[in-house]
Amino acid sequence: MISNSLKDPKIAVIGLGYVGLPLAVRLAKHFPVLGFDVNTQRLDELRNRQDRTGECDTETLENAQYQLSSDMAELKDCNVYIVTVPTPVQQNNAPDLAAVLAASAGIGTVLTKGDVIVYESTVYPGVTEDICGPALEQASGLICGQDFFLGYSPERINPGDRKHTLDRITKVVAGQTPEITDLLGSIYGSITSGGVFKATNIKTAEAAKVIENAQRDINIAFINEVAMIFNKMGIQTHDVLEAAGTKWNFLDFKPGLVGGHCIGVDPFYLAHAARQAGHDPEIILAGRRINDGFANFVATQIHDALANQEPARILVLGLTFKENVPDLRNSKVADLVSALRQKGHTVEVHDAFADKDEARSEYAIDLLTDLETCGDFDCVIGAVAHEQYLSLDVDRLSALLKPKGLLADLKGMWRNVHLGADYTRWEL
Repeated sequence: MISNSLKDPKIAVIGLGYVGLPLAVRLAKHFPVLGFDVNTQRLDELRNRQDRTGECDTETLENAQYQLSSDMAELKDCNVYIVTVPTPVQQNNAPDLAAVLAASAGIGTVLTKGDVIVYESTVYPGVTEDICGPALEQASGLICGQDFFLGYSPERINPGDRKHTLDRITKVVAGQTPEITDLLGSIYGSITSGGVFKATNIKTAEAAKVIENAQRDINIAFINEVAMIFNKMGIQTHDVLEAAGTKWNFLDFKPGLVGGHCIGVDPFYLAHAARQAGHDPEIILAGRRINDGFANFVATQIHDALANQEPARILVLGLTFKENVPDLRNSKVADLVSALRQKGHTVEVHDAFADKDEARSEYAIDLLTDLETCGDFDCVIGAVAHEQYLSLDVDRLSALLKPKGLLADLKGMWRNVHLGADYTRWEL
């Protein structure tokens, strides 16, 4: 039975990144909310109405009604804890649950009877109940399922997406008991017009999340593989996709570098769970191998196209994992840059959205600050379809390139830009 205190939820959101911040802002319209993050610099930025992720604008942060803290003790009056910390993979691609376990241990120090802990972080089936529950018990001295209760509601934030925002998407929820599921349905139902789907149980909700991105990863891997095939055959992949896309049930996926915190990570969580269950996840890992190796494929193709200009001076446009966002996590463009440099080329990088300090610290890449003053490159690579790069016309692209220079268009951004016979092109 739900305690009387939960009839008036006081919510703590643990982790204020791409997922946690929009969630805290939205929940604060309906409930008392305390946003917690161990990164004090992040908290200072939010207090100054600055969001480096770009998910919340200044006006939104000015009107936000939440409280902010880096002191776990200040969360003791909360009774619903929502965990939105990262779940990356280790160097061997094994799940890294360190942040989730640290958050659980911290919450355990302030947990009281009747509290509810909800996890939004992507995990494999069983983590919430079999790993996080015992961690909370150990830290609190309370009994899971009796003194406190668990829930799971997979995050569905798509960085930079202004259509499928938190207040419009369907939220999947599952609780340790039917009453907890109903409670989560009420809380999340108050913040989205997309409705709430009550999953059968927590493991089902965890499984639903982990296959969402794995499915997308496999579909992109298929397109990347056919791009490799068509490259050998002298066929432009984007031309093929344009033609095939006229069929009503053809799926709209494009070739490219697959990075980011979700698509490039979640399949490994599913693969880990599969192995634990005694199954060899062939298709899932095959898709990962193709997508993880695609940067090297592209680098080799461009290197071969520059055979008469070695070593070449190359400009890469875009470093973030997707267009029009500052998110540099798991950037496969960085892998492309590294591969080209290993082949002896001089590579410079410009990104219209990325943070320069983060690019330097994460990838040892010093971003160019002014594209307008750039030029005289042997090769220009369109790696990320930022708005600024989509608008480059024939004159600007020609100014960036040397005569007979190579324009390598990974995203099909400039398919309709005709540079003339003085330049060469490479496309997927």
